[in-house]
Amino acid sequence: MTELPAREPLLPDRMQQGDFFLCDIFDAAPKADMAGMEHPIFSISTKPDRNLRRYENGSNFVEITPSVKGIATVHDRDVLIYCISQLIAALNAGRDVSPTLRFSAHDMLKATNRMVGGDGYNRLRAALQRLAGTRIETNIVTGGTEELDGFGLIDDYRIVRESREGRMQELEVTLSRWVFSAIQAREVLTLSRDYFRLRKPLERRLYEIARKHCGAKREWKIGLVKLKAKCGSSSTDREFRRLLGKIIEEDQAHGHMPDYAIRMDEEGKNVLFIARGSVPVPVEDVFEGPLPSYAHEDARSAAPGWDPRYLEQEWRRWCGIEEIEPKHPGRHYIKFCESWFTKRGRPG
Repeated sequence: MTELPAREPLLPDRMQQGDFFLCDIFDAAPKADMAGMEHPIFSISTKPDRNLRRYENGSNFVEITPSVKGIATVHDRDVLIYCISQLIAALNAGRDVSPTLRFSAHDMLKATNRMVGGDGYNRLRAALQRLAGTRIETNIVTGGTEELDGFGLIDDYRIVRESREGRMQELEVTLSRWVFSAIQAREVLTLSRDYFRLRKPLERRLYEIARKHCGAKREWKIGLVKLKAKCGSSSTDREFRRLLGKIIEEDQAHGHMPDYAIRMDEEGKNVLFIARGSVPVPVEDVFEGPLPSYAHEDARSAAPGWDPRYLEQEWRRWCGIEEIEPKHPGRHYIKFCESWFTKRGRPG
């Protein structure tokens, strides 16, 4: 007699839910993807931006096509920053992650310093619409993958529950492959929490650019025209200079820009970002290659008055930040000392 197969002790799950990551990490450090910081993907306009935009930098390009709601804005990016922060914190804790996240709208609004109220929820809904509607085509690689098809910043979103007053309580957001690949490859940078306190979209964009390019370096310089292009500004050169000048003036008076001070040179052609020393240099990014025995003696001649060991620390730090591994460390170190002395002269 044939035996019947054993019956499962549990009833089948007739209400199966999709695979999603539950955002439950309190106080996760804010992080953003580097590609989004490098290139002007988000609009800095305070009005709906429905203009097709194309940005080229060397062989890289990015083309952004708006929906009828307009291009996703720098403030809409808060949703992505929250999602990226949660997923990176989970990866650091050894947890499995998914491109689909479920989270509390209230928690997201609080974490990104937004108003928690009717208007805050309405703005969040509008942000989700723009993020889903904005289409991107680019050859920029994230996580080793080049996406040449059009894609959105998020694939879709779903309001899981609403209160009786019509306010969203829980959300599900599915990130695009492009964004999720950057997360899996850890192509992200930590942001200052004061980023969410910056009022002006241009201030946020300037901080993103500084965080990406200046990083932990002492300073970084960029031409005004190129900076305008990287910001994605549609203003005239004259208007952009005025808006930037106002931010620089306020930063000189209040020091409100996180991590970096912003200044303009005397000719008004270049913008200088100066690190405030609040972004630490990761230990693993310090160059550890050996120096020849004569290096310190030659350094005294190249940079009179400076301690060769101090300059060695600065050189190793700089090589790490720039991801340089010199073929001839001794010669490279001496050239660094010469450049250091040319810029700064004798100490004191």
